[in-house]
Amino acid sequence: MDNEKQDLMRIIQVKFPRLSKGQKLIAEYILKHYDKAAFMTAAKLGTSVGVSESTVVRFANELGYSGYPTLQKALQELIKNKLTTVQRIELSNDFISEENALKGVLKSDMENIRATLEKINHKTFEDVVKSIFEAKTIYIIGLRSSTALAEFLGFYLNIILDNVKVVGYGISDIFEQMLNVSEEDLVIGIGFPRYANRTIEALTFAQSRSAKVVAITDSLLSPLAAQADFTLIAQSNMASFVDSLVAPLSVINALIIAVGLREKEKISTIFTNLEGIWEEYNVYTYKSKDDR
Repeated sequence: MDNEKQDLMRIIQVKFPRLSKGQKLIAEYILKHYDKAAFMTAAKLGTSVGVSESTVVRFANELGYSGYPTLQKALQELIKNKLTTVQRIELSNDFISEENALKGVLKSDMENIRATLEKINHKTFEDVVKSIFEAKTIYIIGLRSSTALAEFLGFYLNIILDNVKVVGYGISDIFEQMLNVSEEDLVIGIGFPRYANRTIEALTFAQSRSAKVVAITDSLLSPLAAQADFTLIAQSNMASFVDSLVAPLSVINALIIAVGLREKEKISTIFTNLEGIWEEYNVYTYKSKDDR
């Protein structure tokens, strides 16, 4: 049990004698089922315990939080990196059913993007764009579910800049692919709960070589952020067996576009050439003249 969890649980235990009868029921439920409580609304938690929603809000205030959302966020921060896939499936059943899966997931993704827009530091974003142009070589690493994000970012940046290397599992080890990383280079690490240990190790290795490190992750408390010079926050809160990568992908899209806007003429030339290649080698299906 980590120190943060101990601190939160300790607060509940210390304040327990002074809590009202209803608040004690909430406290007991959280102590036993904090993993489930973290993803319940105040109304849902109240129903599960048998108290009113207002009692849940007063309970959060009694613990020193400004409101229930703040307490809920604290609980989520504690457990999100510890949830197994099975636990995520069980928790998702509490707020997403077969009947409302589409609506529930889309609303969750919209909330993730909204929260990302509020949390992300615009100056840091500009510093990252600047660092991309200053780097001799750009290494991008994202493993497990973040592999798709790393490949996407690497594909488009390499079209624009031609000095990008996506690091991933293959014949060679991660560190062999980063053997020549130096202080002239930039390493971009992408990772979300549950964080891949190898990504964290790669960023630590990059730091040891004095390379500049950027983390694209969900929180400044993320282990990736601890190894980074710059951290771009993209919220990915979703208690299900599928990681929500919508907000992270939006941030990555913004990075690609920001880089592209500084290389407009080069991009125009590149894509003019690509269009010719795509048409010559039938890369895409085009409508016949009869269909136009």
